[in-house]
Amino acid sequence: MYAILDIETTGGQFNEEGITEIAIYKFDGYEVVDQFISLINPEIPIQPFVVKLTGINNAMLRSAPKFFEVAKRIIEITTDCVLVAHNASFDYRILRTEFRRLGYDFNVKTLCTVELSKKLLPEQESHSLGKLVRALGIPMTDRHRASGDAMATVKLFKLLLAKDIQKEILNELIKTEVEKGIEPKLLDIITSLPSKTGIYYIYDEDGNLIYIGKSNNIKKRINQHFTGSNTKCKKIQSMVYRVGYEETGSELIALLKESEEIKINKPKLNRAQRKNIFQWALYSEMDTNGYLNLKLQKADGRKKEIIAFASLEEGKNALFRITSEHELCQKFTGLYQTSKECFQFKIKECDGACIGKISPLEYNERVTTFVQKHLFESENMVIIDKGRTTSERSAVLIENGIYRGYAFYELNFQINTIEILKNILIPMQNNRDTKTIIQSHIRRSKTVKIRKF
Repeated sequence: MYAILDIETTGGQFNEEGITEIAIYKFDGYEVVDQFISLINPEIPIQPFVVKLTGINNAMLRSAPKFFEVAKRIIEITTDCVLVAHNASFDYRILRTEFRRLGYDFNVKTLCTVELSKKLLPEQESHSLGKLVRALGIPMTDRHRASGDAMATVKLFKLLLAKDIQKEILNELIKTEVEKGIEPKLLDIITSLPSKTGIYYIYDEDGNLIYIGKSNNIKKRINQHFTGSNTKCKKIQSMVYRVGYEETGSELIALLKESEEIKINKPKLNRAQRKNIFQWALYSEMDTNGYLNLKLQKADGRKKEIIAFASLEEGKNALFRITSEHELCQKFTGLYQTSKECFQFKIKECDGACIGKISPLEYNERVTTFVQKHLFESENMVIIDKGRTTSERSAVLIENGIYRGYAFYELNFQINTIEILKNILIPMQNNRDTKTIIQSHIRRSKTVKIRKF
């Protein structure tokens, strides 16, 4: 029995991708006897190039089930099956990674139709799925969607099975991945951790703090460190002796504490975050025609930034959203390089500021609205969010645009003045990173409440 699989992902760094769509057809060698097809909410953004390739966007996935909600069904349909995929090592790795995050060891035999087609169809110029099925006359619909690609793989596999008369190649190419499991020492550490939001601290055998991180699920994140294969994860696995943690309830406080404590303690495996972690920033500049242009550039302390970003990719993704939400022109935001009208104007999604159809005054109002929304240089406000328990709330204080610190309080406390809040405040450092963290969180979060004073 075979489970023929195709997975679409968010794209991104190795072993940090998330599944956006999965299709599995259970195949007995003659016909499909069961199937499972579903969009998946990966809980992380999709890379823009993947959106263009698959047509799957973040909005489509908001109401889709998360992986843990479909994990049982995936196990059921793949049990006692050989997992078949075109480039099986990729799909199998993605699937195993997701199950590892749940603390489950997903381990099955696999068969790759790329390798099999190279053996049985050596005369073909290309063994990519699209070109191969086209050359073989196999009908294909919904290219780069999980169900379409998986069904094409079913038809290709059926043809390959027929060609493998001796069944020798098929048997040779079935693989069993032998992989070392999590060491008992690491399993013991994971067991002791909560599935809560907070900060975690990783120590070596000599008691040295080697890594600080934050997560909305501390246990899940540590499990990722202990099963990851990148250089940092391997160093953590070899050096870890103990993991401490502090629950915060609020993701914002976790982000702020992580940033400050990395700068203070300088753990050896947090090199990238010891200094300012936001290396790119968004600025507004007036062009020669009087239009305000948003520019994504390397951070420059001499200029007044609107929002900062940890990477160029993050900045571009945000700029695409900003351009769409505020009806700005992709030419003026640097997303479309042209000396004429932008591409969005051609498809009637831009009202023509790029060719003077909209006056600078009208266009600049939109830019100014965005800028004012994201600057709080003289703001006085308290950001209210979840606490560590259901009877608790957290508060982050911004005074005259400066981050002062945070506090936790019980719901029955009478926190009705800033002076009372200051009495229980845990003071924290204000810097460029904290400002950007707070801005970004306010922009993304749906749970925080803001009280201005």
